[in-house]
Amino acid sequence: MTRVGEAVTYSFEFFPPKNQEGETRLWSAITALEPIAPDFISVTYGAGGSTRDRTIRITSEITEHTKLPVVAHLTCVGSTRDELVEILTRYKAAGIQNILALRGDPTGGPRAPWSPTPGGLNHADELVSLAADFGGFTIGVAAFPDGHPASNGDFAADIETLIRKEAAGATFATTQFFFEVDKWKALVDKLSARGSQLPIIAGILPVTNVKQVKHFAKMCGTKIPRWLSDILIGLDEKDETRKLIAAIVAVEQCRLLHNGGVNDFHFYTLNRAELTSAICHVLGAR
Repeated sequence: MTRVGEAVTYSFEFFPPKNQEGETRLWSAITALEPIAPDFISVTYGAGGSTRDRTIRITSEITEHTKLPVVAHLTCVGSTRDELVEILTRYKAAGIQNILALRGDPTGGPRAPWSPTPGGLNHADELVSLAADFGGFTIGVAAFPDGHPASNGDFAADIETLIRKEAAGATFATTQFFFEVDKWKALVDKLSARGSQLPIIAGILPVTNVKQVKHFAKMCGTKIPRWLSDILIGLDEKDETRKLIAAIVAVEQCRLLHNGGVNDFHFYTLNRAELTSAICHVLGAR
């Protein structure tokens, strides 16, 4: 790929495994992707904060056993303000310097009714303020090219939310996965028009599991364009063909974004390295 402006940077997202087999696969993926020298790796919470303790443990272990910068997720879900301060204290003691501050998904998923934890926080900008006041962290937040599922199509409200997060102390944003480059451009153009300086990292999800990606998209509000839906028809049982097409689609999306000035890509790995590694290789990682 022809470079445009700055060199391309990479970051990778993982989720906390449920068992020892999953943990072995996670560490295998981290080991395989480590030579790419990502800007950072991140580890998610489950819906409703269900994997909070595992996230804290795994991010601490990655920080201890590798040289990879870690962005630890932190959500409002299931924690009081005092408990959030305790988690920040544990992260700092483990040497973690970066967090991703999120409202988080209710137990029923992103589209379920939101109810704050008693004694907790209601919005991500409040969590950003708490982390900024605590001190010692670089704070990232989430952005949604297709709109946040709770904003009911009010994209202007999403922009205002990002502006508030930036004012509260956020210094970068990572997007939910998306497929339409025009949606990315609309997001960054509207933020720029408001005077925002917030760097926006493009979130890329290779379509390795058609059913799973359709479920993710429905839950988080990502639109699957017609051209992609047509490509995915008949691939559920064709693993090798699906992987090849997933790589082609993701590389083309990254190429279009890069030609539009995007240099920072965040890959949702689903705890597997092969496809992400191949895509990064095409983008120039060695």
